Amino acid sequence: MSCGTSSGAPEFLAITGATGAGKTALSLLVARELDAEIISMDSRQIYRGMDIGTAKATARERGGVPHHGLDIRTPGERYSAGAFGRDARRWIAAIRARGRVPLLVGGTGFFLRVLTEPLFREPPLEGGRRAAAEAALDALSGAELERWVRALDPERAGVAAQGGRQRMTRALVIALLTGRPLSWWHRRDAAEARALAGVVCLMEVPREVLDARIAGRVREMVEAGLVEEVAALRGAGGGGGDPGMDGGGDREMADHLDGRITLEEAVERTRVATRQYARRQATWFRHQLGPGTVKVDGTAPLEAQCARVTRAWRERTARAS
Repeated sequence: MSCGTSSGAPEFLAITGATGAGKTALSLLVARELDAEIISMDSRQIYRGMDIGTAKATARERGGVPHHGLDIRTPGERYSAGAFGRDARRWIAAIRARGRVPLLVGGTGFFLRVLTEPLFREPPLEGGRRAAAEAALDALSGAELERWVRALDPERAGVAAQGGRQRMTRALVIALLTGRPLSWWHRRDAAEARALAGVVCLMEVPREVLDARIAGRVREMVEAGLVEEVAALRGAGGGGGDPGMDGGGDREMADHLDGRITLEEAVERTRVATRQYARRQATWFRHQLGPGTVKVDGTAPLEAQCARVTRAWRERTARAS
């Protein structure tokens, strides 16, 4: 099943797309037009102290539009799609109760899917055994994790690998501690919550334009203090093994701080890693978003993008009333 614009009265509006597509600027304009509150749908913006590297909305921008889902974890804490789903449902309900529009913004596709295709109820796992298994798996490389996932749960391996270390670790922990692969549990157990109906808008930007934007964005981040931000996180005890510090930019700047590469090398590697991440996002959106998804030209004037999104929301809301 693909996630996209759902049938029924819409309960949320979402703006998604690859990193660098221009989601933040568009979301702020849409929020003002629709009297919306923004829910971050970004798996890294949840972490405190990571403002520059995750391109969070500035304090001034947040002052004009209420935001939810930012700075709710330390970089050393895990935050699953399931946790986001539970938090987001609570935020959405509260925003709707205030008579405003819940506007989800971000490029973490799994966060969107957990709302439109809720997760199953995870089997009970004893805390000590789970922690021990996760600690052992932390020592494995990404390639080794993927090899084990493909061996123990070939049916879910592709989805798990696309979700990175956290999703692969989760799949392996469940398989190892229950004796059954995650795919078996998905078939057996019911979803933990009902699916939400929403209007999903996908920002599309040509690859060459997106590459140029990413290159400029990485350079701007460094000029804004990305190296100093990573140094501060490390000084506070953050490390490369932390869930919040395994993204593009953090690893590369840490290598620079440790003297392994020059700043220019770190910048170039960050650019490449970010570009590769954007490619993976685009692939996910292409295969997972449904036919009802509203396509937005990310190269059009901002006002035209806003008009496209707000019109889609108003038309869907009117049809359902």
